Amino acid sequence: MKTAINHELAPDTQAILLLCASFGQNRQVEPKPLTLVEYNCLTKWLLENYMRPADLLEPTAKEQLQKITIGKLNSNRLLALLERGVMLSFAVEKWINQGLWVLGRSDADYPKRLKQRLRHSAPPILYGIGNIELLSMGGLAIVGSRDANEEIVGYTQRVGQKIAEQRMQLVSGGARGVDTEAMLSVLDTGGTAVGVLADSLTKAAVNSKYRNSIKEGRLTLLSTYDPDAGFNIGNAMGRNKYVYTLADYALVVSSSVGKGGTWAGAVEALKQKDIPVFVRLHPCVSEGNQQLFNMGAKPFPVEPWNNLLEEMLAIALSSVEPVETEIAMITPETGLDNCHQQDQVSPKDIYEAVLPFILNHLQQPKDVKSLAECLDVKSSQMQDWLNRAVMEGKVIKINKPVTYVVNQPAIQLSLL
Repeated sequence: MKTAINHELAPDTQAILLLCASFGQNRQVEPKPLTLVEYNCLTKWLLENYMRPADLLEPTAKEQLQKITIGKLNSNRLLALLERGVMLSFAVEKWINQGLWVLGRSDADYPKRLKQRLRHSAPPILYGIGNIELLSMGGLAIVGSRDANEEIVGYTQRVGQKIAEQRMQLVSGGARGVDTEAMLSVLDTGGTAVGVLADSLTKAAVNSKYRNSIKEGRLTLLSTYDPDAGFNIGNAMGRNKYVYTLADYALVVSSSVGKGGTWAGAVEALKQKDIPVFVRLHPCVSEGNQQLFNMGAKPFPVEPWNNLLEEMLAIALSSVEPVETEIAMITPETGLDNCHQQDQVSPKDIYEAVLPFILNHLQQPKDVKSLAECLDVKSSQMQDWLNRAVMEGKVIKINKPVTYVVNQPAIQLSLL
């Protein structure tokens, strides 16, 4: 279990913090820390000049930075940010005293899922507390409305208890309502969870609801924003993609239509197609969930969950036969009256749904037969999927013997 960082941050991480961190100040204070887009522009310049972030801390960096003429990335601003060494020292000392750790995009412990799936959209800095190893364990993301009624809360708790009992991990946004209820039910049942927070990491880190689980290595709280940052709608929307990215599957328990973070995050995840998105459709579905289903989300298995949920989800994704599912079809004419209508559900593109699991299994080379057995499908079907993945450049075929491995992002990503 890894729950802390060395007191001495890696030079690359120090440089990234100096460039991008706000150190508790308003981000509009001069000099303004770099945005994600600006930092990516800088990393491109670094790569072109065969440099790493740590090289900017060298005495010779001033002369080299004079050459930069990229938008607002003028040398004076960059040098002013890099000269905030005293602020960095105080901030790091404070974070360490609070039990927090910091990861830069170049750190070995930085979650590979974020780099591989988000690429240049991966956050430059991660702040957190708890077991760092949980960030690489995937799991089920459970999201939903902040204002959840008693029935929705009860359902959320039952899902949380079930996945904890079955050793699946939870990934949560930590917001009030469904997110928090799911996380607490998992922790109370002895499971593990990752909470991706949009604000107030330092407050959450000492919250009595989480303290014991953090000490036991069963909970990691994570934020891409300053640990002392307060609530901000933009930040809340921005963290949604990290919740989905760190998971293997996602379940939307309840969602409004066209508004709110739950809706926005689910729509974005459906467009990206990095992980399968499931929605609760039984017994009475919210209009938002119905619309997400119409957009390609899959129906979550109905209770009781007598078999392993992870197996049920994989079967729901890999089956090419229409699945008889009890769902509610909401229309302006019928409202919620037909909550028990039978409807035929058939996946639009099984390959897109299964691809994330194929890539996950191919972190190390595997042959077709082994991979087919892992996902419980026929070898001929797996061969078709692998051929397509190779054509798209997502998987590499190795000869003698014939095996397949995920096409890792370019080595330059380690510098970002």
